Amino acid sequence: MVKLLHRLVDAYADQKCIYFSWDVASWHASKALYARVREINMKGNGCPQVKLVPLPSSAQFLNVIESVFSGMARAIIHNSDFPSLEAAKEAIDKYFADRNEQFSKFPKPAGQKIWGIERVPSEFSVSHNCKDPKYR
Repeated sequence: MVKLLHRLVDAYADQKCIYFSWDVASWHASKALYARVREINMKGNGCPQVKLVPLPSSAQFLNVIESVFSGMARAIIHNSDFPSLEAAKEAIDKYFADRNEQFSKFPKPAGQKIWGIERVPSEFSVSHNCKDPKYR
């Protein structure tokens, strides 16, 4: 999470504020993350302010990234038979590389137009259930 925070702060250095949101999985929050956010926010000049906005517990269905991960899980992981751990990792890396390349070329939610297996479009809506209930 700290690495992701640094990448976002660097990528959006020209912004006044960025919002960092996640579900309440224990590995998403840490003392190191909170300490680094405090340092960035105290620094000020040249860095956007970082506002932490954790989702409520038991509300992973509101987390937009769950739509992407559910699509990846159904496309790559579920019912798979990879010959090795490395082959599985390569398939996952390729999935995200292809998705990120497409998004770089056409910066809009990709969703069903490219992969066709995500539950909802990859955008926030209170009516979306991004988490696939079959794989909780």
